[in-house]
Amino acid sequence: MIDRYTLPRMGAIWTQQRKYECWFEVELAVCQAMEQMGQVPRGIAKRIRKKISINPARIAAIEQVTKHDVIAFLESIAEQAGKDARFLHAGLTSSDILDTALALQMMDASNLLMDDLDALLRTLKDLALAHQETLTVGRSHGIHGEPITFGWKVAIWYQEFERQQQRLKTAIVDIAVGKLSGAMGTFAHLSPSVEKTVCRQLGLKPAPISNQVIQRDRHAAFLAVLALIAASIEKVATEIRHLQRTEVLEAEEYFEPGQKGSSAMPHKRNPIASENLCGLARVVRSNSLAAMENVALWHERDISHSSVERIILPDSTILLDYMLVRLTKVLSKLVVYPQHMMTTLNQTGGLIYSQRLLLAIIQKGAVRKEAYEHVQQHAMAAWKGQENFQALIANDPFIAKFLSSKDIATCFNPKAYVRHQQQIFKRVFGNTGKTIGTRSSRKLTSRKPGR
Repeated sequence: MIDRYTLPRMGAIWTQQRKYECWFEVELAVCQAMEQMGQVPRGIAKRIRKKISINPARIAAIEQVTKHDVIAFLESIAEQAGKDARFLHAGLTSSDILDTALALQMMDASNLLMDDLDALLRTLKDLALAHQETLTVGRSHGIHGEPITFGWKVAIWYQEFERQQQRLKTAIVDIAVGKLSGAMGTFAHLSPSVEKTVCRQLGLKPAPISNQVIQRDRHAAFLAVLALIAASIEKVATEIRHLQRTEVLEAEEYFEPGQKGSSAMPHKRNPIASENLCGLARVVRSNSLAAMENVALWHERDISHSSVERIILPDSTILLDYMLVRLTKVLSKLVVYPQHMMTTLNQTGGLIYSQRLLLAIIQKGAVRKEAYEHVQQHAMAAWKGQENFQALIANDPFIAKFLSSKDIATCFNPKAYVRHQQQIFKRVFGNTGKTIGTRSSRKLTSRKPGR
């Protein structure tokens, strides 16, 4: 479902109207550059601009006859501009206009995605800072490992999206190129100085060398970055889906008044937004593969990439815009259950403190192999429910030779596991991050599980 957040913003960039407007801007920029060089009479570009109204319906009607979109576009311009139109498209090939204009559209789309990432990063930072001290259990292989905090988990997401934003910045630089070098890219009919002037006016760089098209490794890299961002969205959404499982219920998507979870089961509260995001990530990923297959074209150019790009570029940018906005909304209203996190943390009766206990025994002089076997023996017994892990440890004569009851109790303190968190948060958020023991000024939903 594409909602109101997307269509007016991102969808508008990819309309036929906007595409033809970009083509027109490129054509006029070339005309103006040639005026400056004395190759076209002064004032032609300004006169054409005043006469022209872009009409996609008329262009489509002409294309029914020409079977060529750029020729149809130029003929529609000529109908309005009259004799002045003969100064347009001089020395150019279709791909000069198509690829340079496409770069403008991709830059516009990228700027919106950068705004989306800014909003997501602000939300993630707020959530991480609000839950710096919210203890929860860390899991590996889906099994309880050692204590962490929920804020720590979110801070990891935050830095990942910071990296993704940097990758997008790099990709923007890579795609912000134009070419006006003609049918084979050799500038046979137009000076490289025209290309340089036009690209500067449009906010682009000239491709250092090209054939008939801008090389598609640039576009593939751009789509690959979009796929990476979608993968990170899926990562967060997958975690939320796991945390919302009935047996876990440490966090869940906000369930709005009047919302329904199932047509059959009135009790259902499903992570529908996160599931939606996981599904859409597959589409963006598959589009990146299509972009990579566009890199290899016949000789100096064929048209096999064109039909693919008409789908994958609008679809991927529109989808990613929607996904980033939706994930930001989910996280800004995420319901977190700190008390239930503590209940889950204590669920295994202290088994999660086994490594700290093992290291304490070794540090007191025990041989590692023997220490490991004794701790594991009691851990397996506690796992099977025979007795409390801490009690089993306290009654072990071997362990008693190395650890006092106070030493053992110290090993079962969850806060010891997050004692370096303030230092790590400064690494992630810099000096703007709040210190341990403070809360974000923004109120986040946090309550007991409503089972």
